[in-house]
Amino acid sequence: MKLMTSAILLAMAMATQVQAGEVKVTWQEPEKYTDIRPGNESKSGFQERMIKEFDQIFADLAKKLPDAYQWDITVTDVDLAGDVRPFYRNTVGDIRIIKDLYWPRMTLTFDLKDEKGKSIASGTENIKDMNFLMRSGLATGNSAFRYEEQMLRDWFAKQQRDKIFPSR
Repeated sequence: MKLMTSAILLAMAMATQVQAGEVKVTWQEPEKYTDIRPGNESKSGFQERMIKEFDQIFADLAKKLPDAYQWDITVTDVDLAGDVRPFYRNTVGDIRIIKDLYWPRMTLTFDLKDEKGKSIASGTENIKDMNFLMRSGLATGNSAFRYEEQMLRDWFAKQQRDKIFPSR
């Protein structure tokens, strides 16, 4: 009886889950990106953490797409907000200086397919936010890369506003 109850509860939970679009992100030669230099952590650790956080940002955006849509992204370049400079104190490591001169940028290609697998939008985008420090409030988000996250959220919202990407 316990097994039957558990199976029914699991089936109900799965039936009520909200379906959304899915995303597949490919990171093309990240070692050649313009700027993904760490401040005070290892380059490989920083790159791994950055990719993991951006994958989550893209996954969150894909939830705004209709059910069964597939969004394929290939990231070809990243230039994080700020610039890494040597830190001239008695500590080891560098620091990332955030100035309006060093705005976040990302180049990617994408292909958005509907529930039948038909491509409905594709292209290459050079996304940038030259005014990332001029917002009325600081960028907020769930990521350590809040300026880049806000840039991607703004770009995605514009795609939906312009009816390039459909909404849920």
